[in-house]
Amino acid sequence: MNRSISRRNFARLTLAGSASMLALKGFGMHSDLQKGTGCIRLGGPVFGELKDPQVWAKAVKAKGYAAAYCPVSPGTDQATVKAFEKAAKDADITISEVGAWSNPISKNDKERNEALKKCKEALALADLIGAGCCVNISGSRGEKWDGPDPENLTKETFDIIVQTTREIIDEIKPVRTFFTLETMPWAYPDSPDSYLQLIKAIDRKQFAVHLDPVNMINSPERYYRNGAFIKECFEKLGPYIKNCHAKDIRLGTNLTVHLDEVLIGTGGLDYKIFLTELSKLKNIPLMLEHLKTADEYDQAAASVRKTGASIGIKFC
Repeated sequence: MNRSISRRNFARLTLAGSASMLALKGFGMHSDLQKGTGCIRLGGPVFGELKDPQVWAKAVKAKGYAAAYCPVSPGTDQATVKAFEKAAKDADITISEVGAWSNPISKNDKERNEALKKCKEALALADLIGAGCCVNISGSRGEKWDGPDPENLTKETFDIIVQTTREIIDEIKPVRTFFTLETMPWAYPDSPDSYLQLIKAIDRKQFAVHLDPVNMINSPERYYRNGAFIKECFEKLGPYIKNCHAKDIRLGTNLTVHLDEVLIGTGGLDYKIFLTELSKLKNIPLMLEHLKTADEYDQAAASVRKTGASIGIKFC
């Protein structure tokens, strides 16, 4: 048996043909939670020393946000975690995600074990504070924790991701939150169909979807047709989506394909379609990320709000 099958052959071996049906049925898991409100919860990071829950909540609301990244780290005492949860609830702020950024499928035993520990602690925190999800990427089989590698898109690695994710969820047994894998350009899940295949294979109620369309735009075809691709993502994954990332992307003019992440509004992502589709879901945060300064985040937020206003989208 060939143990390093190509990405195309793997796709042929999987259940892509039934992906749409699985998305519509929702595996009986999350579809009842996703009835749309027409209101989008925009969020992003807030800067400064914000150790007091009330001060933090005021800073979030001062930016016009209705969602925020988790304000505390794993290992924070329970009383503090609960104080921030209450402050968020009182201010109508959704805590969107707890990041578990690490490589739990690393070939290096030390790195893998540390990553598994981090994922479990982050998932436990997400459940304690009532975050929408705990998120990581699936990881990489290469030296760079989030980088490309020939083994990333193989059946063997797919199976490792399944077993790793099951271990994380089964040990923590979350009740109020979900473990998710952020979509990536060179690692599973790299398409709506591969995400559905992971959902089926992992087979855990508390496994869900973290959608970042930009991270899956890995070819000129997807770039130029990203509106249709975004619609496909929501059509197939909508019942499972717990959080979305907001950024933009631009195709360069090099003689080789080169895609750069850029400030929202300066790239080619179809935000009219993105916001329209997201508004059909219920209270799913749209989180700004990867910018350097508060001013850049303000610009990105203004661009998102302006686009939303132009098509009648409301922000919570």
